[in-house]
Amino acid sequence: MALTNLRGRAAYVFEEVDFDVDQIVGVKNIKIQDIDELAAAAMQTYDKFFADKVLPGDLLIGARNFGYGHPHYPPMKAMRHLGIAGVIAESFAPGYWRGEIAMGFPQVPCPGILAAVERWDELEVDWAAGVVRNLTQATELPFEPLSQGDVEMLEAGGLVPFLHRKVDRSAVDPTA
Repeated sequence: MALTNLRGRAAYVFEEVDFDVDQIVGVKNIKIQDIDELAAAAMQTYDKFFADKVLPGDLLIGARNFGYGHPHYPPMKAMRHLGIAGVIAESFAPGYWRGEIAMGFPQVPCPGILAAVERWDELEVDWAAGVVRNLTQATELPFEPLSQGDVEMLEAGGLVPFLHRKVDRSAVDPTA
């Protein structure tokens, strides 16, 4: 099984180095449990009409060390609920990376992405070719390959389904 390519628009470009994703919903909203309410709070500081503009499959773009800080899940849960399919960033904070990959949310480490993308550009992440294509500008940029474990976790849809697959395989083949 192979990862399905991502294709969507650059719904927002976060240029801040060490961006703390909690800012997406605002720290005061981080404990909201209702996903619709959380999604309504998302991006209000950046673009009050973000929820009306984003389409399923759209992507977020980030600078170096995207996800820095306390890696809380609510901001990216809100983004997924709004249709965001993944994040392409110069690099990622390790705790954020691990948490989002474990949730089955694609993260693409792509040095140079900020200079190669403008908001609303149409993008494609081609996993097999190892490139991010900017279809609007007719350019492409290589990204850093994911580890085999991260690929398998994304293919499975996150850590829990990944572990279920491992258990199911070992039940059939104890050497798996």
